[in-house]
Amino acid sequence: MSDNKIIVTGGMGYIGSHTIVELVNAGYDPVIIDNLSNSNVSVLEGIKGITQRKIAFEEVDLSDSNACREVFSKHKDAVGVIHFAALKAVGESVEQPIRYYKNNIFSMINVLEALTTHHIDNFIFSSSCTVYGEPKKLPVTEKSPIQPATSPYGNTKQVGEEILQEAMAIEDSTIRTISLRYFNPIGAHKSTLIGELPLGIPNNLLPYLTQTAIGIREQLSVFGSDYNTPDGTAIRDYIHVVDLAEAHVVALTRLIKKQNKSNYEVFNLGTGKGNSVLEVIKSFERSTGEKVNYKIVDRRPGDVEAVYADTTFAREELGWATKRDLDEMTASAWAWEKKLRGQ
Repeated sequence: MSDNKIIVTGGMGYIGSHTIVELVNAGYDPVIIDNLSNSNVSVLEGIKGITQRKIAFEEVDLSDSNACREVFSKHKDAVGVIHFAALKAVGESVEQPIRYYKNNIFSMINVLEALTTHHIDNFIFSSSCTVYGEPKKLPVTEKSPIQPATSPYGNTKQVGEEILQEAMAIEDSTIRTISLRYFNPIGAHKSTLIGELPLGIPNNLLPYLTQTAIGIREQLSVFGSDYNTPDGTAIRDYIHVVDLAEAHVVALTRLIKKQNKSNYEVFNLGTGKGNSVLEVIKSFERSTGEKVNYKIVDRRPGDVEAVYADTTFAREELGWATKRDLDEMTASAWAWEKKLRGQ
């Protein structure tokens, strides 16, 4: 076993690529496995520009069990896996549920089988605050009840966690797992060499907002203004993607050093503060000096009214907390958008 080789599935993606950078910064040797269905191979150059390292990359669809077996055999000396590989757009999952279940569940089962085969004992699962559904009480803690999922995407994360809990409960299981339930990552690396890179029309607020501000999209739609929130728009806990990436390294190191309290742990990753869609727009306008053309439209299927994290457990148990505020997030997202467009 290599003491520091880490397999990162979906490592070409938005959160994955930022986590690769933080893994290198922490002395790990990451290997990316990605099928490039929702990412671009150019991300490798961005990572190399920041880290001065060429990162190993395998183009593999992990929902194909044979391909998954082959690639894990090649990297069986890894000490851990961070599993990002998943489709992740709430709205799209409502329209294409079968595609989401096939990709997100099959790939995870194949990866878990490979871990067992090769005795790779440390596993970080990229989960989501969507597992809380429409929360009864805010902020949500790790012990908040899991409500019925409001989208097929959310359900794939709930089912993923259930599979892990049951797999970790087997007496002879040696795998140690942490599920990281994160809230809404936005922003980009300060180098502007990597950031969110949506293919086609973005499903998330920030890239759509920055594309509108730069002139690619005509207008930003704000879905719903009749929610029971201070300004009527939906509230989310927005977290800087670099803060989130750093948390993955902290969680992984906890497992490798066997500091975990049980072989299945769950942590919320957020700022602990909710911001409405209109507050994000105002932050963007404040931090960049740009105006955003937006309109209020009907609510979107699958969206919850408000969700934000209680971050006490992550702070006390992981020793991790966010460092970057909303204005820093929106400013960095704009810097990245301008870089993409050659401005």
